[in-house]
This record gives sequence, structure tokens and C-alpha cells, in this order.
Amino acid sequence: MAGKLGDPAKVSRTIEVTMDDAKQFTPDKISVKAGETVRLFVKNAGKTPHAMAIGTSDELKEHAEMMRKLPGMQHAGPSMITLKAGQRGGIVWQFDKPGTADFACLVPGHMEAGMTGRFFIEPLAKNGN
Repeated sequence: MAGKLGDPAKVSRTIEVTMDDAKQFTPDKISVKAGETVRLFVKNAGKTPHAMAIGTSDELKEHAEMMRKLPGMQHAGPSMITLKAGQRGGIVWQFDKPGTADFACLVPGHMEAGMTGRFFIEPLAKNGN
């Protein structure tokens, strides 16, 4: 898993993410610091359902395959959110180690159409900043 459920009391910033029917996330590249807890404020600006799921590339591919096999399956878990047209929601997430983590829309066909993004997790500076 690319991080863990974050404590809302420890959120250091809110990052707005928009999903749309062009099958894009805006932004699709997000920089965070290792150990940082962020609130992802997610908005579906499209006319069809979209989802945002955080994980490794392999986890996302596996979950997308499950979604194809089980149409209508609802996302469950702290690292994902499904939103109907016009809905807004949030994920509070803590990135625990430097590197990268991926996110994608797991509505069947959306990830395959390029509806993906990446977190770039920077190491904490030695002074803690």
C-alpha cells in the first residue's frame, strides 16, 4: 500500500483534484513530503461516475480487473472514493515513505483510457521541513 489512512487532525494541507469526462485528473502530478498527511478534496466535474483510488500500479491494475468482473461494485476503503456526476468528497491520506504512488479511476475502461496520476513523495529534509 502506498501510504495509509491519515488522521484528519494532522492534515497539513488540502489538495483539490478534479475528475472529468475527458478521463483526466487535474492535477495528475502531485508532490507531497514523506510523513505528510493531506486532504484530497475530490470533485467529479463530469456527467458520469468517476473514482479516485490510491495505490501501487499493481494494486490499481488488480482492483481495476476486479471492477471489470463485478460491474456495479462500489469502492470501499480509505484509499478510494467513487463520486457521481457533480459530487464532491475527500480522502485523508498519509504518505509514509519517499518514492512514488499512483492514483487512477477504476470505473471500467477509465484507467485504460489514461485516467491516472502520480504522487511524488519527497523525503523530509534533515531539519524536519
